[in-house]
Amino acid sequence: MSTGNDLRVTVEADGGSRGNPGPAGYGAVVLDSSGDVLLERCGALGATTNNVAEYQGLIAGLRAAAELGASRVDVRMDSKLVVEQMSGRWQIKNPGLRPLAAEAATLVAGFQAVTFDWIPRERNKLADALANQAMDEAAGKPVRDRIEPERTASAGGSGASKAGAGGSGAGKAGASGSSASRSGVSGSGTTPKAAPRSWAPPSLDAATRLILVRHGETSLTKQGRYSGRGDVPLCDEGEAQAMAAAGRVAGISRDVAAVVSSPLQRCTRTAELIAAEQGNIPVTVIPDLIECDFGDWEGLTFGEVKERWPDELDRWLDSTSVAPPNGESFKAVSKRIRGVLATLQSAYPSSVVVVVSHVSPIKLILQDALAASDLFLHRLFLDAAGVSTVDLWPDGGIAVRSVNETAHLR
Repeated sequence: MSTGNDLRVTVEADGGSRGNPGPAGYGAVVLDSSGDVLLERCGALGATTNNVAEYQGLIAGLRAAAELGASRVDVRMDSKLVVEQMSGRWQIKNPGLRPLAAEAATLVAGFQAVTFDWIPRERNKLADALANQAMDEAAGKPVRDRIEPERTASAGGSGASKAGAGGSGAGKAGASGSSASRSGVSGSGTTPKAAPRSWAPPSLDAATRLILVRHGETSLTKQGRYSGRGDVPLCDEGEAQAMAAAGRVAGISRDVAAVVSSPLQRCTRTAELIAAEQGNIPVTVIPDLIECDFGDWEGLTFGEVKERWPDELDRWLDSTSVAPPNGESFKAVSKRIRGVLATLQSAYPSSVVVVVSHVSPIKLILQDALAASDLFLHRLFLDAAGVSTVDLWPDGGIAVRSVNETAHLR
């Protein structure tokens, strides 16, 4: 973000895996001009490669610098590959790294200036130690002087430590389910990309299966009111719906690698019940999975909004670039959701991930997956605790397996 101040910081980032691919983790620190630590970030990534972990460390460090309002960032890493690729001197040949590089480039564009410098590994000890800590904690090893790992889009699964370089994060498929043809576009990058079109049943090799779950019912859901950033809890019926959704998710897969959730309690509670059904696996909160900000319309019905803001409502319905008064546009929501999907697909190849979110984010994921027009957003209805399933491939292929399943709610 470009700001009026001129805060200059240094980001040191690292990441690695045990096995390459194998259990992986990342770490990043933000330093001021005197070398004092301003922020630390670390997290586990499940099974992936060193290079993916290194990019995740860079992304976490850039996000932390943005949180501090920095205008200029000096990035230091011991990954020659990441430094040279982000500097534009090396091509990004590995398709699994391209979405991560694109996400990092989007963050870079938000600062006035960013430089990239390679440093020897012995000069990157802080970030390396954080990456190791995240991996060790995920593996259940005791950690001294514990630093709380960041639980973001790139966190989750079991951890790892630095080991060598290179490699692809793709592996054999662990997802299950009936086959479907893949076509259309991928929502895993900032711009959807074309994918091979075929009626043939696709192989699940390297596919990431997303089980999309809308949270259970709340008091506002019952009344048909705009419910965006307001942190309302599940009602009793919503609790029952969430438990039923947990059973449906278990019916799709008993081998879920991660459960990720919007930070709002109606989602985190739904996610907790799903995670409990999977053997009490951790729930990772991802801030960007939050609902659209409906601004001045929060808590109102459609009729109330139409009566008070008729012109603004018409413009909002006509364009995804228009936001409610003091709110957020669907276009802005789509941008952050695509970033989440890119991170999940890179972090969990050949895995099943449950995504617990809200109407707008899930609709936008399905819109991209089906290559649908913007009219789709106003024609698709998603029930509370409804379940949808989408498979993503590294080559951009997508298979939409189901949309808004509700049989488990009857």
